[in-house]
Amino acid sequence: MLIVVDENIPYAEEAFGRLGTVRKLPGRRIARKDLEQADALIVRSITRVNADLLRDTPVRFVGTCTIGEDHVDKAWLAAQGIGFASAPGCNANSVADYITAALLFLEARHGVTLRGASIGIVGVGNVGSRVARRAEALGMRVTLNDPPRAEREPDFPSESLEAALSRDFITFHVPLEKTGPWPTWHMVDAARLNQIRPETILLNTSRGAVVDNPALLRHLENGRLRGAVLDVWEGEPAPDPGLIRTVDLATPHIAGYSFDGKVNGTRQVYEALCRHLGVTPDWDPSPLLPPPECPEVTVNPDDPDAIRKAVFAVYDIREDDARTRPLADMPDPAARGAAFDQLRKHYPRRREFINTTARLTRHDETVAVALRKLGFKVATPGSPHPETS
Repeated sequence: MLIVVDENIPYAEEAFGRLGTVRKLPGRRIARKDLEQADALIVRSITRVNADLLRDTPVRFVGTCTIGEDHVDKAWLAAQGIGFASAPGCNANSVADYITAALLFLEARHGVTLRGASIGIVGVGNVGSRVARRAEALGMRVTLNDPPRAEREPDFPSESLEAALSRDFITFHVPLEKTGPWPTWHMVDAARLNQIRPETILLNTSRGAVVDNPALLRHLENGRLRGAVLDVWEGEPAPDPGLIRTVDLATPHIAGYSFDGKVNGTRQVYEALCRHLGVTPDWDPSPLLPPPECPEVTVNPDDPDAIRKAVFAVYDIREDDARTRPLADMPDPAARGAAFDQLRKHYPRRREFINTTARLTRHDETVAVALRKLGFKVATPGSPHPETS
């Protein structure tokens, strides 16, 4: 059995090698000729999986080690009887960590206060739910918008998109849908941007085309929006240089790129392929995980910046931004795109907050609860073991 795998998927050989021969390739360059003898294809979000890629190949299973599925033509796969699996929730904590760090960065940069500020969360699935919990831990007032979920769950408190867009911060965690009852392609276009208050800051970690990028750039340049954080871009892998220069934080589609999240994706798709083959899964990545780079951080509850310092000790989002900024000085889109992909390919190993113990210098229940809700393990003087929420 030949399994073609995106080279950026961690532990691919350890996991899928139990089921057959693994061939690793750059995800953006996987072509039909690479699949002429392949039985399974395992990708991430940059590989377009459709009839053009798979027609006349022996591939009978496709897995994407991501939450998003819009890069896969699932209807065509189903019509051909090709098995499919994604990895729902695999990197939800990773994106929530990213949003936490971004909000704390924005608080300092813009001189605003998160406690008491409002945030609209558009899309409240695995990721959005965790973001809501983190925002509440930071003292923010949360507005949720998710019509599909409200249709499935009549008691779910989904407010209108207009209500979510009227908040101090707006963050998007939706799939990219061009059709259907709730399309998200250019959900925020020029008209919607005109409705957003100039004091608002927008964050997008879902898909680039959820926000009309040229319109967003015009609003930022004209001072009609306070700021923006973009991890996803129209035109990937070659984002608009002007937009890179203008946003508060620019990162190369890595919000969900924590090492833990990527390994979760590998495990979930491995187990799905095992089910497809009728094989009992027997691979456990836990023994392979390296120790965290920051296993413990000391937190002084009397320091007003204590939580920001704890978060940045584990994940300093400013470093991701600094690595991305030089792309704006590359006029050639091909060179810019290649550099963007290299940033993703060689992304530093980032561990999630759950791997770090925040050790308080004195007992402070308010700070301890906030850190637990942000994902940290918390140890206070006299407590025998770190606690999680």
